[in-house]
Amino acid sequence: MARQPSAPSDNINARDTRTAMKIKAEKVVKAEKVSKVKAEDAKQNKGKRRVRDEEEDDQGRDEDEEDDASGEEDAFDEGDGSGSPKGRKRTRLNTNGDSHPADDNDDAPEHTHVATLPRDTDGFIPGSIVRIQLQNFVTYDWVEFRPGPYLNMIIGPNGTGKSSIACAICLGLGWSPQILGRSSDINSFVKQGKTSGHIEIELKGPKGKPNLVIRRNLTSTSRTSTFTLNGVAAIGREISLQMAALNVQIGNLCTFLPQDKVSEFAGMTPQNLLKETQRAAGDQNLTAWHKTLIEAGADQKKINDLIKSQMDQLQQMRERNEAIERDVQRCLERQKIEQDIALLEVLVPVQRYREARERYQTVKAEQRRCHNKVVALKDKNAPAHDLLKRLAAQHKKLEKDREDSKRSTQSKFKKINERWNDDERLENAVEDLQLKLETLNKEEQDRSKKIKNAQANIDSIRKELAKEVKLENQGDLIREMNELRLERQGVIGRKREFEAEMTTNLDQEYQLKSRLQQSLDELKKLDNVEVRKLQMLSQWDRDTADAVTWYRNNKDKFKMEVFEPPYLSVNVPDHAFARAVEMAFSGNNMKTFVAQCQEDYDTLNRNINDNQVLGRKVWVTTWYRDRIDQLFVPPPMERNELAGHGFSGYLLDYVTCPQGLEWFLQVELNLHRIAVGGHNVDVNRAMDAVCRSRMGPANFIAGNSYNIVTRSRYGKKLAQNMTRDIGQAKSFIATSVDPEVKRRIDGEIAEHKQQLDMLKEAIDRLRVQLSAVEAEDSTFQRRADDIVARKDAIQKEVQRRTTLTTKQKRAEAELKNLLNKPSAEQERAEIKKGIYKISKQRVAIVKEYKEYAKSIIEEQSRATRLGLEFLQVGANHAALRELCIRKDERYNIALAEFNKADEAFKEIKAESKQLLLESRTAIDNCDPDIHKLYEDIQNTRFQYEKGLEQAEATGKTPPPDEGIDLRSTEELEAEFDAQKAQLEIMLNTNPGVIEEYEKRKRDIEALERIVQQKQTNAQRVEQKIKKARDNWEPALEQLVAKIGEKFSAAFDRIGCAGEIRIGQHEDYDKWTIDILVKFRDDEKLQLLTSQRQSGGERSLTTILYLMSLTEQARAPFSLVDEINQGMDQRAERAVHNNMVETTCKEESGQYFLITPKLLADLQYHKRMKVLCVNNGEWLPEERGLGNMMNMIEGYVDRQKHRTANSA
Repeated sequence: MARQPSAPSDNINARDTRTAMKIKAEKVVKAEKVSKVKAEDAKQNKGKRRVRDEEEDDQGRDEDEEDDASGEEDAFDEGDGSGSPKGRKRTRLNTNGDSHPADDNDDAPEHTHVATLPRDTDGFIPGSIVRIQLQNFVTYDWVEFRPGPYLNMIIGPNGTGKSSIACAICLGLGWSPQILGRSSDINSFVKQGKTSGHIEIELKGPKGKPNLVIRRNLTSTSRTSTFTLNGVAAIGREISLQMAALNVQIGNLCTFLPQDKVSEFAGMTPQNLLKETQRAAGDQNLTAWHKTLIEAGADQKKINDLIKSQMDQLQQMRERNEAIERDVQRCLERQKIEQDIALLEVLVPVQRYREARERYQTVKAEQRRCHNKVVALKDKNAPAHDLLKRLAAQHKKLEKDREDSKRSTQSKFKKINERWNDDERLENAVEDLQLKLETLNKEEQDRSKKIKNAQANIDSIRKELAKEVKLENQGDLIREMNELRLERQGVIGRKREFEAEMTTNLDQEYQLKSRLQQSLDELKKLDNVEVRKLQMLSQWDRDTADAVTWYRNNKDKFKMEVFEPPYLSVNVPDHAFARAVEMAFSGNNMKTFVAQCQEDYDTLNRNINDNQVLGRKVWVTTWYRDRIDQLFVPPPMERNELAGHGFSGYLLDYVTCPQGLEWFLQVELNLHRIAVGGHNVDVNRAMDAVCRSRMGPANFIAGNSYNIVTRSRYGKKLAQNMTRDIGQAKSFIATSVDPEVKRRIDGEIAEHKQQLDMLKEAIDRLRVQLSAVEAEDSTFQRRADDIVARKDAIQKEVQRRTTLTTKQKRAEAELKNLLNKPSAEQERAEIKKGIYKISKQRVAIVKEYKEYAKSIIEEQSRATRLGLEFLQVGANHAALRELCIRKDERYNIALAEFNKADEAFKEIKAESKQLLLESRTAIDNCDPDIHKLYEDIQNTRFQYEKGLEQAEATGKTPPPDEGIDLRSTEELEAEFDAQKAQLEIMLNTNPGVIEEYEKRKRDIEALERIVQQKQTNAQRVEQKIKKARDNWEPALEQLVAKIGEKFSAAFDRIGCAGEIRIGQHEDYDKWTIDILVKFRDDEKLQLLTSQRQSGGERSLTTILYLMSLTEQARAPFSLVDEINQGMDQRAERAVHNNMVETTCKEESGQYFLITPKLLADLQYHKRMKVLCVNNGEWLPEERGLGNMMNMIEGYVDRQKHRTANSA
């Protein structure tokens, strides 16, 4: 059947495909980090243990398959040249983007022709299946057969066990049951009714080496299995290593396609299809190059993002330093004056001390001269002064002795007075006793009267106690009170119940009112959009939200309004444009504070970013640009042109914001240059329109795609377009009120109000009940009060009798004391005895008085003698003192001169010490740089003075004083005052601005070095990407072109159309191989998916794609199982013939085709082998008799024999 011509849109040849792939070359903007799987541990664990756990074997196989799926090479692929030919390692990057190359080899491998391993003389290539033996496996009791080295067609009725052979190949070579898409338990493959079984597969070994015989033993009772390799026990990892060395790719759907995985091939992602195709049929280095591009692309994205971030930070730091440069210059001038003042503050006290020291030397010499004169005169008058001192000492001693005698006499006079006083005291005591004798009779009469009064008092108390008062029985009152309490108990119980219920209801009322107020507050907050937006910003970036709060509380610090971040200050009224507007904002743009003048920009940065006013170190993005025309770029199209290209306007038309914020949106985000339209925008015309502007291309939005238009930097500088999907808006529509939340809060408010009304009714009802109970209780209270009053009357009477009894006892005790008192005669005898005793004491005192008087007369005589001697020595001392005074007149004049000179000396000495201390303090307290300047000045002056002294001593010409600071104190003080005045007229600047400037300058230099290093690293990574892509892309295009040529030709032969394309992407991990097919003339080429085409169409496409891979395949064998399901006879015959032609070529590898049905008169090739599965109960018991090939060969031999005999 001839193929109908394709529609113009479908007629895309290979050259057009390559042009389409290159026309949208894009920079890599994102990449995923491919996980690195190491298999060296497999070599270390080899032979250490025997693994019986099937799950462990399957896990090892699954890891290998994950490696295959992600495009990674197995560690044991190095031997056959997989990956880089010299073990090249990728460049690793640290977190700063610094690269560390590890043994990179710059020599790019040549593009090699894909070919299978060398074929042996028997026709098999290494890794091909030579023999398969099964025992008790699925449907087989026992079978053994030998496939051919080329196409092996396995046919037989349904249920005979054809697919079991595919299962046996997969499981026998160590792969997991999950590859087959059937049961995941290995023991389910043992034939029913059998306890054990095995799979034995013999693989062709490398040329000149023996074959590999792999056996896997299964048991029906356990999910474990064991392996043997050439008869020796082995573990699953060893089998995996052998399969990897032979490049067996059962985990790759492009080389091994079981029956239950046919639909999965059509559903394979285009990304995985590209990777699996590379592994199955590509250049042996394709996967390694692709992996290098994926990893290096991710590294490049990370480095470029880091460079951009640091360049933005660098630009901001430079701008901030430029803004404070004038302040720094003024501050430096001020610091120079301050330095001069600080130096003068040292030089002035030093010069004062120097001048004071010169005066000190002069005064000191005068004081020494006066001192020597005083000493000479003092030595001349010394003998007279010595005698004067002796007379003074003697005069002083006599005065002391005289005073001692006086004190002794006075002491004895004092004792005489004391004895006199004692005698008078005793005399008074005798007089008192005599007076008492005279009053004894009167006291006796008073005692009799007191006895009568006491007796009368006692009689009165007894009469009061004898009176009887009738009282109630206290026990009766207690019983009456208890009975009253019992009667009252029920009333009190009801009262307490009502009070407790009232308390509970009042508590509930309070809680309900609190919850109602809380719900009302929550509803109020919900209606406040600004509050909600700030809360959402705080959840996203706490630092920026806290900075907004600080700014709102400190607006008085700013000259003009500072606009809050666009997240808060920009709105999109029409939510239909929210996702388009949000696409133009980056995260940093959303959080940027925008200032309107340089001063506010500096104030904001100084407070928030530098001075940590938020209480912690934060970095908030700020922005300011002068309003100059050079910064404003006009829109690419006039307003009247927009509609003609399908645009409704620019993004700036759909936002509302403060007027001053528009400058930021125009200069920084270009919202006035980004046109927005629907899906009807013609992208090519739009590209031409936005590129006409002399200010350069602009971007535009078409439907849900964001188009970034640039011009190529090379050649004709053609326009290039990179598109990105626009995600859903989050920031500009997230502030609407959630109706569910509002309904919930309204419901809570209504419920709280209803509960409050019900509770109020209950409280009112309780108040009425409580009033009734309280009225009933008041009656009981009055009865209780009456009982208490009667009990109190009893208590008062008891208390009265107790008081009277106490008074009675006290009166009786008093009476007893009066009666027991002694009589008057006894007391009179005692008094006379006392008078006699005192008289004897007075006689002893008179004797002592006489002795003291005699001693006083002797002391007074001695005192008179000492007084006369004292007066004589005093007269001699006065006469000699007059003589010394006359001799000391010259000495006193000299001493006065000395005292005057000494006073002047002490003053200048104290002044010099004070000035020395002040100069040393000034020197010690000055800054190190001022100290160095001072030392330089002093050293220069010292050398000058030393030269001057030498010149005076030798008579030479004194040295010149040029450059020597010889200013006096007055001159230095005048200079100091002048500098002070100059400092005061200068404007005061922030003293930390220089430190801030210098620190930021150092940070800029350090960041510039880091950025330069990262740019170098980025260039190195870009070179690595270019080098890898220059190898990978041509090889991939060549591979896809060859596959596509055969794929398209195969479809042409069946009257349909098929095409293979490479889908490029900025992320190398997302490059694809797209299979496009059409099975009807009225269709366009459509991408093959698991949903779009029918099962037969998918099967046909799958087998034709696999056949197209066959000539390029590197695996030793391939298998497809029942791929012809759902095909019509025409397609099935074409597919079969194409398969025979492809798989029976000299260079083709081993191929297994499993099918349940065949058409008549199919093409046959002598290199193909047909394996018929005859399974059933009526087979010969003896193994080998049922071998159909042996039967056929026997039949042929018999026919030849008959022919020979007949001839």
